Amino acid sequence: MAFRRRTKSYPLFSQEFVIHNHADIGFCLVLCVLIGLMFEVTAKTAFLFILPQYNISVPTADSETVHYHYGPKDLVTILFYIFITIILHAVVQEYILDKISKRLHLSKVKHSKFNESGQLVVFHFTSVIWCFYVVVTEGYLTNPRSLWEDYPHVHLPFQVKFFYLCQLAYWLHALPELYFQKVRKEEIPRQLQYICLYLVPWSQPDFLYSTEFLFHTARLFYFADENNEKLFSAWAAVFGVTRLFILTLAVLAIGFGLARMENQAFDPEKGNFNTLFCRLCVLLLVCAAQAWLMWRFIHSQLRHWREYWNEQSAKRRVPATPRLPARLIKRESGYHENGVVKAENGTSPRTKKPKSP
Repeated sequence: MAFRRRTKSYPLFSQEFVIHNHADIGFCLVLCVLIGLMFEVTAKTAFLFILPQYNISVPTADSETVHYHYGPKDLVTILFYIFITIILHAVVQEYILDKISKRLHLSKVKHSKFNESGQLVVFHFTSVIWCFYVVVTEGYLTNPRSLWEDYPHVHLPFQVKFFYLCQLAYWLHALPELYFQKVRKEEIPRQLQYICLYLVPWSQPDFLYSTEFLFHTARLFYFADENNEKLFSAWAAVFGVTRLFILTLAVLAIGFGLARMENQAFDPEKGNFNTLFCRLCVLLLVCAAQAWLMWRFIHSQLRHWREYWNEQSAKRRVPATPRLPARLIKRESGYHENGVVKAENGTSPRTKKPKSP
């Protein structure tokens, strides 16, 4: 299965070969794992790659529910879904983004940003739908107290754990994609900051994906038409509200909810970090992250407004070109016809000859 059309062959396992065929290599590895499900000898190992591990039966009032713990075997599952994400990344790039960018005729810088926003629009749109489904089905929307009740939350439902495994797989796959996509050196620090921010679980609430989806959608429309900046105004309004909502939720869950719990002890083996020092550290990290994001947002908005007003003032300073006055042409009385001056009564005016004495 080939994802890219190749016009040139490269030496086997060379740098260019790996860059141009990394999606095909990932597809072969995924296919080997799926083939392993067909045989009884290798099926148990194949399930280790595909399904979350450490399942535990938790008794309830009516029956038993299956929850999942975390452990080293989860790294194998994350690795498998990293290859899945690499394949999906190549499919979106080849069959959607490349075809659109060819019609837009973008420069190299805009082409790179267009591909970045196109990939993130697909990811954030999928995450928004998935997050909303998890929040509704698991009861987080109707019962916000479940965020801090029954702490520590070491046993997670299948949907919650699988969601976090896929999120980690996506952002970890973005690291080798910097090499595969030949990202410029100037763009790598910004990309690394963005990736590391999303690798931290508490920095990616559900509603944050909707804000990022709106921002990258606005960038795509801007690249298609530079006069289209209405979505940026909508994103700017939503961005500040999102930062405030994150801080409010963090203070409510960590500052008030966990502070009223009875099991306030430091026990890493049981996953219990509900102490005053740990709560203060997490709140400071959340506040620092949101303040940093808000400072960058304000700085970029001020720079954008400054550039806009400079352009407007430059247009006003350009002097208008004065109009040249029309030349006054003295015409003889009458009108012209075939190059001969006619009198008002239609006769040709003749010059009188002087009389001889």
